[in-house]
Amino acid sequence: MTDLKSIIRDVPDFPKPGIVFKDITTLLRDPGALDRALNELTAPYEGKHIDLVVGVESRGFIFGAAAARQLKAGFVPVRKPGKLPAETVREEYTLEYGTDAVEMHRDAIQAGQKVLIMDDLLATGGTAAATVALVEKLGGEVAGAAFLIELVFLQGRKKLGGIPVHALIRYDAE
Repeated sequence: MTDLKSIIRDVPDFPKPGIVFKDITTLLRDPGALDRALNELTAPYEGKHIDLVVGVESRGFIFGAAAARQLKAGFVPVRKPGKLPAETVREEYTLEYGTDAVEMHRDAIQAGQKVLIMDDLLATGGTAAATVALVEKLGGEVAGAAFLIELVFLQGRKKLGGIPVHALIRYDAE
């Protein structure tokens, strides 16, 4: 069986010099690898009665929607500000230089619903932590956060407190 990590392409100096971008499009185009990744991402949550999968813009939509179908759950998108048509809740988070924000529809989650957060990458944890805050602001219970890739050296899971984190592929150094 092919190692999923070996399918991901490194793109040096993207989006800026010194960054090695982990390009998952090579995994997405391989039906066997995509199927395996989705099965492994959802396995820990099978039978856990997940009500909703929250996918973070934009690659989190790919994995989140497919995972929701696999877990027989609903899907909720988290987007950059101004992209959702109905009333939203917003959460800002700190970047290295400045701030950013994510939004979710105000009626997307009902109090007590069990939610799985899903994205392609856990790096510094800012977006994931903001997503956790949105879910909790609406009364949802975060059952866990699942990521295709975790850049362990950036220590993003520390920003998620006690939320269980499941990552398929881990990079321990830059």
